[in-house]
Amino acid sequence: MRELLRGRLRWLLVAWMFAISATAYLDRVNISIAGPILQKEFGLSNTQLGWVFSAFVVGYALFQVPGGRLADRYGPRRTLLFATIWWAVFTSITAMVPSGVAGALLMLLSVRLALGLGEAVVYPSSNRLVSKWIPTTERGVANGVIFAGVGIGAGVTPPLVTYILTHYGWHWTFWISAVIGLVIGAVWFFLARDEPEQHPWVTQEEVRTIKAGLPIAATTTNAPALHWTQLTRSRSVMAMSLSYFTYGYTAYIYFTWFFIYLTKVRGMDLKSSAILGMLPFLAMAVGSPLGGTMSDFITRHWGRRNGRCVLGAVSMGVSAMFLAFGPLAATPQMATVLLAGGAGALYFSQSSFWSVSADISGPSAGVLSGFMNMGNQIGGALTASLTPILANYFGWSFSFLVAAVLCGAGALAWLLVDPTRVVGAPAVE
Repeated sequence: MRELLRGRLRWLLVAWMFAISATAYLDRVNISIAGPILQKEFGLSNTQLGWVFSAFVVGYALFQVPGGRLADRYGPRRTLLFATIWWAVFTSITAMVPSGVAGALLMLLSVRLALGLGEAVVYPSSNRLVSKWIPTTERGVANGVIFAGVGIGAGVTPPLVTYILTHYGWHWTFWISAVIGLVIGAVWFFLARDEPEQHPWVTQEEVRTIKAGLPIAATTTNAPALHWTQLTRSRSVMAMSLSYFTYGYTAYIYFTWFFIYLTKVRGMDLKSSAILGMLPFLAMAVGSPLGGTMSDFITRHWGRRNGRCVLGAVSMGVSAMFLAFGPLAATPQMATVLLAGGAGALYFSQSSFWSVSADISGPSAGVLSGFMNMGNQIGGALTASLTPILANYFGWSFSFLVAAVLCGAGALAWLLVDPTRVVGAPAVE
């Protein structure tokens, strides 16, 4: 196996981060598929179910910066092992909440909040890994592959959870998710190392390739960690965080309400909606690595601003158009195809966020990307609760239109980002 991986060990770690990413989204999306059954089991309204969805995202958002600091301090290897154990515990507890008990809503809110805290370390840890293992010109592809796990995990979830629901009941959807997380985490701990030099399988040639392609700031191990005030004073960080807020608002419509939209608004049965419900997530899985590959190609030939910022802006602008017109389609099939196009275009821009955040962070990739991702999750928490309220008062088309307008604003924010300026350092070419 070592000979097979010779010179390509970094891509094995990227592949396993893809698996962790997919598992993380299985753990967070499974409750949206089981949502209608949980509503009956616990007597929840749409608004209360939205609170349950939001509780996860609130915990996820609150722990982004601390999670990034943990990844910077202890490394992604140990941080992600602990995280996967945490997920297994609280995913299992979700299945243990008894029906008919007083305070069931509060219990669900607490468990989902705790699960969100544990999952918060995933992508800051991933970015810490990328900042140490992946040369700058390969980061678009690497992040594209990692975030393709979002689409695969969320795309596999509807048919998998539907099968488990219909054959074994909703409790087993959470038990099985917990077991998968434990296995993925154990394999990660065996395969991963925080630095290339620490891995027994790495070749000196691969180490030289990696080091030669890293920004100078990333190789400075004795540089002080970034303080959060430095992040708030950086125009690029704040613009990316704002853009990622709008990205999160848009993406979480798919992760929380899209399946319910197909069943309750478009009138599809459980099995049909499970199949059509996969399309946006498959589009994400395709759009993410394709966007990363295109981002790297443009970066190599026309510079980082065009490869990261312009591509991010155009992709989000296209996504906004799909979101605006998708709900107006006459048939649920056409609406799903158009909205899936919006999801794919949105994820075409995904690698731009994470590649730039790794490039401009110096030795603090975890905390900077955690700060940026906090904006994403605040957007996600807002859409999880606000979407059903807007739909109740103004209709579901208006809910998607709000997401489209925000997504367009996020596209414009990319024009304020300088992908060459390391936070706290002079601009570099």
